[in-house]
Amino acid sequence: MKAKRIINKTIYHVLVFGFGLLMLYPLIWMFMSAFKETNTIFTTASQLIPEKFTFENYANGWKGFAGISFATFFKNSLFVTVVATIGTLVSSALVAYGFSRCNFKGKKILFAAMMASMMLPGQILMVPQYLWYQKLGWVGSFAPLIVPFCFAVQGFFVYLMMNFIDGIPRELDEAAKIDGCSYYGIFGRIILPLMVPSLITGGIFSFMWRWDDFMSALLYINDAAKYPVSLALKLFSDPGSSSDYGAMFAMATLSLIPIVLIFFIFQRYLVDGIATSGLKG
Repeated sequence: MKAKRIINKTIYHVLVFGFGLLMLYPLIWMFMSAFKETNTIFTTASQLIPEKFTFENYANGWKGFAGISFATFFKNSLFVTVVATIGTLVSSALVAYGFSRCNFKGKKILFAAMMASMMLPGQILMVPQYLWYQKLGWVGSFAPLIVPFCFAVQGFFVYLMMNFIDGIPRELDEAAKIDGCSYYGIFGRIILPLMVPSLITGGIFSFMWRWDDFMSALLYINDAAKYPVSLALKLFSDPGSSSDYGAMFAMATLSLIPIVLIFFIFQRYLVDGIATSGLKG
């Protein structure tokens, strides 16, 4: 029986390692291709290791376009992503607390509407949202990429945090009420410190989604100086002339660094937040 368990574990780990390597291979290929000369990337596509390593792609990519360095695109992405993530967390936490702890008229209807919004494809809203933002004069600025997320427009985060708050014993609320705390005091002093794991979990997902958001930037940003990284990468590919795939792969590799760092730094909180969000008190 012991030998059988060892064999089963060996087979399991070999299969998991194989599937993991298969999923990571495109990223590994992109990373290694960033060190190849641009004109040899696709002629040696089957060869993972470059015959001659070159850092020219990173230098060319970092120069950017029309006098705008890639550092500007990184700065734009960081600004939009950080501000939108903070807005998402603050607004979603408040709405989740209201759904979990407060009783008011129309609560069930609003909750059903929020759940329905999670099932609504984003493509359906593109045209009406664009017309709305155009009338507000927001097209061409960062406002469409930031302001909506300060009003808890993503039901996933509200639902995640609401489930987490439901797992916090209500006896803590009652004890705080006896001490004279209002709803706002209970939220700020009791609930908010306890829901840190769910906030970090939501922050990781929000950061990743906002950093990788290509379609919103494509719709609303029309000035190259305001391009985020996700949109700036397409400038390396020009169907009408030559494309600098080496520089594109190099900058795409650099664009993964913030997401990877965020994930590894807060990985423990991510697991805790997801594991405890489904528990009920």
